[in-house]
Amino acid sequence: MPHGRRRPHRNADRHGRGVRPLLVWLAEGRSLAGFCAADRVVGKGAALLYARLGAKAVWARTMSEAGFATLRAHGIEAAYGTLVPVILNRGRDGMCPIERSVEHIDDPAVAEPAIRAAVARLMAARHR
Repeated sequence: MPHGRRRPHRNADRHGRGVRPLLVWLAEGRSLAGFCAADRVVGKGAALLYARLGAKAVWARTMSEAGFATLRAHGIEAAYGTLVPVILNRGRDGMCPIERSVEHIDDPAVAEPAIRAAVARLMAARHR
């Protein structure tokens, strides 16, 4: 590696589904400042969390238009394999509940508690 470039001490693999690993990183006080991230799916919710984490760039296999616009609005380089109008829920019959929870939010600090509340509602609904 050329002199002057930082090399991470370890690969920060995400284990878990959806935005939960990003929420765990935030709770642990982790930062992605100066780092690039790669993810399978990035909607507006994940984009706001990546902004909160300080990512320099985000690549996603699938990215929503709102996710792309959010990353760019926060000065984060964004690239994708496929750009879609919206991230769908798991039933593929409506908008992803995480994306819906931040539909009218643009501030990453405001988005985090909204996303945490949406995840809690989803978890509670699963355990009924």
